[in-house]
Amino acid sequence: MLIRRETPADVDAIRAVHAAAFGGTGGDGNDGGQSLPVEATLVDALRADEGWLPAYSLVAVDSDGQVVGHVVATRGRVGGEPVALGLGPLGVLPEWQRRGVGSALVHAVLGAADARDEPLVVLLGHPEYYPRFGFGPAVEVGVTPPQPWGPQYFMARPLTAWRGSVRGEFRYARPFDDL
Repeated sequence: MLIRRETPADVDAIRAVHAAAFGGTGGDGNDGGQSLPVEATLVDALRADEGWLPAYSLVAVDSDGQVVGHVVATRGRVGGEPVALGLGPLGVLPEWQRRGVGSALVHAVLGAADARDEPLVVLLGHPEYYPRFGFGPAVEVGVTPPQPWGPQYFMARPLTAWRGSVRGEFRYARPFDDL
């Protein structure tokens, strides 16, 4: 498996990964009434948003070059300042789940963010999965959720450039507002 940045040729495969990972058909939404899950269409909407950061859209490919997983982090804001990334969605083809693909993608995007001096990565996710990557309740670092999500689900991971003065309400890239 190789982790690399997404290319324009990967767009359809990324949509199919999220459709499969989150229970969709992998089609284009015009397939007899079956629609794509929100995660698949969210990635497309994020690409068109000013919060899109191509360096943080990563794919996992198998030895044949097939995209088997994808993660993205987009520009988020804390207290109105562009000092954080919002991680997600993260998707892995079902037949590749529980084989380390998701972990490799999370480690890669965190490494990329740290290397580019991002101070903080925030996500809404499973409290039994993300702490292994250093995520903890965002409220513990002074970052509050944009909606009344439980602190066990709204998590943050401070990186090397983190400053304790980064505090306030977190806002995801605009397409998240449409969910």
